[in-house]
Amino acid sequence: MTRVESKTGRIGSWRVIISCRRAEWHVPGFPRVEGFAVASPDAIQGGCYTARTMQPGATTTEWETLAIVGVGLIGGSLGAAVKQRRLAQRVIGVGRHPERLNEAQRRGLIDETEGDLGRAAARASFLVFCTPVDQIAAQVRLAQAHAQPGTCCTDAGSVKGALCAALADLASGPCVFVGAHPLAGSEKSGFEHANPHLFEERTCVLTPLPEHDPRAVERVEQFWRGVGMRVRRMTPQAHDAALAWTSHVPHVVAAALAAALRDEHRSLTATGFRDTTRIAAGDPQLWTAILLQNAEAVLAALDGVAQELSAFRAAIAHRDAAALNSLLQTAKTHRDALGNGGSGS
Repeated sequence: MTRVESKTGRIGSWRVIISCRRAEWHVPGFPRVEGFAVASPDAIQGGCYTARTMQPGATTTEWETLAIVGVGLIGGSLGAAVKQRRLAQRVIGVGRHPERLNEAQRRGLIDETEGDLGRAAARASFLVFCTPVDQIAAQVRLAQAHAQPGTCCTDAGSVKGALCAALADLASGPCVFVGAHPLAGSEKSGFEHANPHLFEERTCVLTPLPEHDPRAVERVEQFWRGVGMRVRRMTPQAHDAALAWTSHVPHVVAAALAAALRDEHRSLTATGFRDTTRIAAGDPQLWTAILLQNAEAVLAALDGVAQELSAFRAAIAHRDAAALNSLLQTAKTHRDALGNGGSGS
C-alpha cells in the first residue's frame, strides 16, 4: 500500500529528513542511511520523494514560526511559497492594516495576522522584512529587542549598503540580520498578485559582512534556496553598484520616457513603448526610497547611460550610418546575451 512516511538520519554532519510516498524506503542509486533512502546533502524536491537538510544541531528542517513583515507582492508570494513547500509550521503576516492582513489570510498566504511587530518577533524563529528599504533598519531594531535568542532576520530590499552598515552590529549574537535581495518581482504591487512560484530559478543575492556568524548566513541561504532560488554572495557595495545598472537606472530611464510621452501621442503607443516603460508603473514611493538610498551608484550609472545617449545623438546628428549601426549592433549583442528570461527587480 502506498503511504506517506518521514524518517530522520545523518549524512556526515548533516541531519536529513526524508518523506516517501512509497512503502519501499530505499531509492535505487541513493545511499541508505539508518535504513532509509536519502538523495544528497543538498535540499531536493521532486517525484515521489522529498528531502530537506538541516544544519548540525538543528532539530527540524522547518522553521516553527516564520514572520513576514510587509505582506505585499513579495511578502505575499513568499508566504505562498513557504506554505506550499511546507518550510514553516506557522506563517505570521505583520502589517499596519488589519483588513489587508485578514484578506491575505483568507487567501491562504499567511496563517495568522499581527499588527504589533514586537509581539510577532517574540514568537518567530525567522523574520523576513519585505518593507520599503528606508524602513527596514528601524524595524529590525524593534524586532531584535523582542526576539528570542537564535532568531535570524533577513530582508528583500533592493539596496544593501546603507542597511547592512546600519545593522553591522547584528552580524552575530542572539539575533542576527543577514541582508538579502531576491531578484524577483513585478511592476505590480499588492498580495493580490502573489505567486508561489515567483522565486523559482531566480537569483537571490546575500550580502554578509566578514564578521557575520557563518552559521546564520548558512541558515538564511538555506531559507532562500528553500523557496527555489539560486543564491549568490556579494559585498553590499558590489551589490549596489551592480543593481544600479541592472535595476535602478532602468527604472529611471523607463520613468523618464513615460513622463516625456505627450498626451496626443498616447493612442499611438504600441508594444515597443509599452514594453520599454512597463517598470515605470512601479510604486513611486517605493522607488523614491530605493533611488535615494543608492544615490551615488545610480548617479554613476546614469552618467554611463548619458554617454551612450550622447553617442547615439552624435551619430544621428552627423548622419553617420556606420557609427549608428555599430552602436545598435553592440546593444543587440548585449540584449541577445540575456536570452528571454529574467530575474525580476
